[in-house]
Amino acid sequence: MRNRIITLPLLMLLFAPFAAFAQQADAILGNWLNEEKDAKVQIYKSGNKYFGKIVWIAHQFEDDGKTPRKDSKNPDAALRNRGILNLVILQNFEYDDGAWEDGKIYDPKSGKTYSSKMKLSDGKLNIRGYVGVSLLGRTTIWTRSN
Repeated sequence: MRNRIITLPLLMLLFAPFAAFAQQADAILGNWLNEEKDAKVQIYKSGNKYFGKIVWIAHQFEDDGKTPRKDSKNPDAALRNRGILNLVILQNFEYDDGAWEDGKIYDPKSGKTYSSKMKLSDGKLNIRGYVGVSLLGRTTIWTRSN
């Protein structure tokens, strides 16, 4: 009985860092407004990876006011008819030491996909998209939304 009493606190001490790691890794979960404030992206987790999909856009319809906006700039002609709403634009990010890395970000405004990494700073999400090396890229800053 005494061994069980000693073992339980010891196990709790061993697993506490893993719980804190998971909380830090999940800190980006939720809704974020892009820098232009014309789209809201919901970041979610699937397995150990992080993804983001567009859940709101300011200009939801084409000029006719009826037709939902499509992914018309996509380089793959087969994907140009998919809607912008619910489009997954952040893919396969993995948490590592305070940053989410090795992911991809898709820009439906240009139809381009970039390597990407993300980092939280002062409650804002800094997302760097780049080609090749991180130095050859641009950072956008997103703010948390409801």
